[in-house]
Amino acid sequence: MARPKMLKLPEVLEEIEMSRAAFYRMRARGKAPKLIKLPNGQLRCRRTDLDAWWSSIEEAAA
Repeated sequence: MARPKMLKLPEVLEEIEMSRAAFYRMRARGKAPKLIKLPNGQLRCRRTDLDAWWSSIEEAAA
Protein backbone atom coordinates (compact mmCIF):
# COMPACT_ATOMS: atom_id res chain seq x y z
CA MET A 1 0.00 0.00 0.00
CA ALA A 2 1.39 3.37 -1.01
CA ARG A 3 1.77 6.07 1.62
CA PRO A 4 -0.19 9.28 1.05
CA LYS A 5 1.71 12.27 -0.30
CA MET A 6 2.93 14.42 2.60
CA LEU A 7 3.60 18.11 1.99
CA LYS A 8 6.06 20.18 3.97
CA LEU A 9 4.72 23.36 5.55
CA PRO A 10 6.52 25.67 3.06
CA GLU A 11 4.87 23.73 0.21
CA VAL A 12 1.45 24.18 1.82
CA LEU A 13 2.07 27.90 2.38
CA GLU A 14 3.12 28.34 -1.24
CA GLU A 15 0.05 26.52 -2.55
CA ILE A 16 -2.42 28.49 -0.44
CA GLU A 17 -0.44 31.70 -0.98
CA MET A 18 -0.27 32.63 2.69
CA SER A 19 2.46 33.79 5.04
CA ARG A 20 3.58 31.58 7.88
CA ALA A 21 2.27 34.08 10.46
CA ALA A 22 -1.16 34.27 8.83
CA PHE A 23 -1.27 30.47 8.61
CA TYR A 24 -0.52 30.09 12.32
CA ARG A 25 -3.22 32.63 13.20
CA MET A 26 -5.69 30.66 11.10
CA ARG A 27 -4.49 27.44 12.72
CA ALA A 28 -5.03 28.92 16.21
CA ARG A 29 -8.65 29.62 15.23
CA GLY A 30 -9.06 26.02 14.03
CA LYS A 31 -9.54 27.04 10.39
CA ALA A 32 -6.33 25.62 8.86
CA PRO A 33 -5.82 22.28 7.14
CA LYS A 34 -4.96 19.36 9.42
CA LEU A 35 -1.24 19.04 10.15
CA ILE A 36 0.79 16.13 11.47
CA LYS A 37 3.73 16.76 13.77
CA LEU A 38 6.59 14.35 13.14
CA PRO A 39 8.83 13.06 15.96
CA ASN A 40 11.55 15.50 14.86
CA GLY A 41 9.12 18.41 15.32
CA GLN A 42 8.53 19.12 11.63
CA LEU A 43 4.99 19.60 10.35
CA ARG A 44 3.46 17.80 7.39
CA CYS A 45 0.08 17.93 5.68
CA ARG A 46 -1.41 15.02 3.79
CA ARG A 47 -2.36 15.91 0.22
CA THR A 48 -5.83 14.47 0.89
CA ASP A 49 -6.27 16.69 3.98
CA LEU A 50 -5.26 19.79 2.03
CA ASP A 51 -7.64 18.91 -0.82
CA ALA A 52 -10.47 18.37 1.68
CA TRP A 53 -9.68 21.74 3.28
CA TRP A 54 -9.82 23.43 -0.15
CA SER A 55 -13.22 21.82 -0.78
CA SER A 56 -14.57 23.05 2.56
CA ILE A 57 -13.34 26.58 1.81
CA GLU A 58 -15.03 26.51 -1.60
CA GLU A 59 -18.31 25.28 -0.07
CA ALA A 60 -18.22 27.99 2.59
CA ALA A 61 -17.68 30.66 -0.07
CA ALA A 62 -20.59 29.44 -2.22
